[in-house]
Amino acid sequence: MSRVDIEAQQASTAGGSTSPLPVHPSAPIPVQGEPIGAAVRTRLGETGIEVFPLMLGGAEFGWNVDLEAGHEILDRYCELGGNALHTADGFAGGRSEHIMGEWLRTRGTRDDMVLAVRVGGHPDNPGTDPVNLVRAVEASLTRLGTDRIDVLYVDATAGVGVMEDTLATAEWLVDTGKARSIGAYGFTAEQLVEARILSSAGYPRFTVIDVPFNVLRRREFDDDLRLVVGAQGIAVTPSHALEHGYLSGRHRTRGDIGRSVRGAQLAGSMNRRGARTLRALDAVGVELGVPTAAVAVGWLLAQRAITAPIVNAYAPDQVEELVQGVGIRLSRTQLAEIARAAA
Repeated sequence: MSRVDIEAQQASTAGGSTSPLPVHPSAPIPVQGEPIGAAVRTRLGETGIEVFPLMLGGAEFGWNVDLEAGHEILDRYCELGGNALHTADGFAGGRSEHIMGEWLRTRGTRDDMVLAVRVGGHPDNPGTDPVNLVRAVEASLTRLGTDRIDVLYVDATAGVGVMEDTLATAEWLVDTGKARSIGAYGFTAEQLVEARILSSAGYPRFTVIDVPFNVLRRREFDDDLRLVVGAQGIAVTPSHALEHGYLSGRHRTRGDIGRSVRGAQLAGSMNRRGARTLRALDAVGVELGVPTAAVAVGWLLAQRAITAPIVNAYAPDQVEELVQGVGIRLSRTQLAEIARAAA
């Protein structure tokens, strides 16, 4: 059996704690208005929190999506049963948090939604040292208009000073009710091992991790990090689920993109491997009667350890496409075909 066949078999048999989903290709897929979220929830690792297995991200809010459009996107996600939102203090200089916070306030939905926030990337309070970490959380709470963050991702991309100090600060944030649980972003496998060792001395544990991961982008998560996360039972909420939108199938040639930052990001996937992968996703989408973006989401949910991918959308109709990925299950053959194309 080849490597891709073994990989596909492992993915198709991966266990999880997700509530029952429609799994047969002929099962009805929620598209036009029927909420599915009430019956579809998955446990977010050891946090004790139940989430829809697809988190709506706010990376485009305040940048390519204004307040009105952002609220329409959030409305549609909520109508389809979604209950998990993700943003970061570094998204559009905090404007993403403001847009999301205004929606929570005007819709009165704060208690119904799981709010996940990454901090440490805002230029005013960068990094993970205790002072900046506390200030970053306070600033995010103010922009969001709430008194608590359900999943607080600590951003370590700029490095971690003294791990004990970072974890002690996280413990204080949990004890004071400003955060319910602690997640990791940008931490190496070695740092996660160090943090888990310190947890035996009473420090809080990382229970969730956000790491860039999709069918085309696997290096950051595979190998050591995947092994450590699996051994520690950490829930994985991968970002970049559509590789900057390329895996949605909306942009296939360099003529489809502009010269913006987003265009440069998309251009990075426009090669033979990317084209092969899109064709494989297209073929599966035709078989199941779902959009290409939904197949990309379905592939992620078929992978061992993945709990809830983080997806971004520009419009409500894109939310509908993405949510369809929750209602499908890819066969071993389909997973193997996608794996071969992306190899």
